[in-house]
Amino acid sequence: MRVGTMVRPDPDLEPHDRLLHRMADYARRIEAAGFPGIWVGDSLGRGRPTLDPLIELSVFASVTEKVELGISVLQLPLRHPIELAHRVQSVQALSGNRLRLGVGSGSTRADFELLGYDFDHRFGIMKRSLEAMRRAWKGEAVNAGGTLTTWPDCEGGPPILMGAWRSPRWITFAAQECQGWTPSGRYSSWDDLEYGMKVYREAGGTNAVLANVAVDLANRPGSAGLAEVATSLVCEPGEARRRIKRIEQIGFDEVLLVSHTSVLEDIERVRDFL
Repeated sequence: MRVGTMVRPDPDLEPHDRLLHRMADYARRIEAAGFPGIWVGDSLGRGRPTLDPLIELSVFASVTEKVELGISVLQLPLRHPIELAHRVQSVQALSGNRLRLGVGSGSTRADFELLGYDFDHRFGIMKRSLEAMRRAWKGEAVNAGGTLTTWPDCEGGPPILMGAWRSPRWITFAAQECQGWTPSGRYSSWDDLEYGMKVYREAGGTNAVLANVAVDLANRPGSAGLAEVATSLVCEPGEARRRIKRIEQIGFDEVLLVSHTSVLEDIERVRDFL
């Protein structure tokens, strides 16, 4: 099982005008430490400052050379699909085809309410948006005949992973129509993960990536809420070793670990448990 990383910038760290420097430095350290990928999340209406994920990955693309760059997961119903296809293609081109795109319907009503969008019909919107984006990346006509001219070597778009926690429909879709399945390590139970893996493998899926698994081996301030998540690694090292082994035994091909305080040493230590 590969161990990748997720980055969640802390808006409370000062000085605030050093954010770009901190993010770039952390990305360089991740690559130098030999991790295969740097991933980010996507949220904007949940009472906490966040950054646009495609802009984040553009920064990481500019300061790294080899690591994969991923989003888990980009909420498709919150964007216009063709404009989004263009921005995704931009990151794909700028990164030298290192982009891995996790997509999903969105799970938090607050994100939709902030934009005045339709939360209740998000699944259908997601599917239609993904279909439109794929057509655009192939240079096919969309929206009354217009086409998005594809950047050289970006035809077809990046590999797509479907974000789904419990739905057999979308986990099967991930296996049969996408290049991977990416459930959430923050919102899934052990039973969810075991059930989802059974559905995914039986449907022929070959790339299961567990995202957003929090890590803190030292009980730092702010970790209490994360420690309540059964599948997190916010615990003492012996228990963290047991949990990461369980994730591996369930059958995940990759796990994406995130330190909310950007302590890369915790993530490296967990990687060594395997």
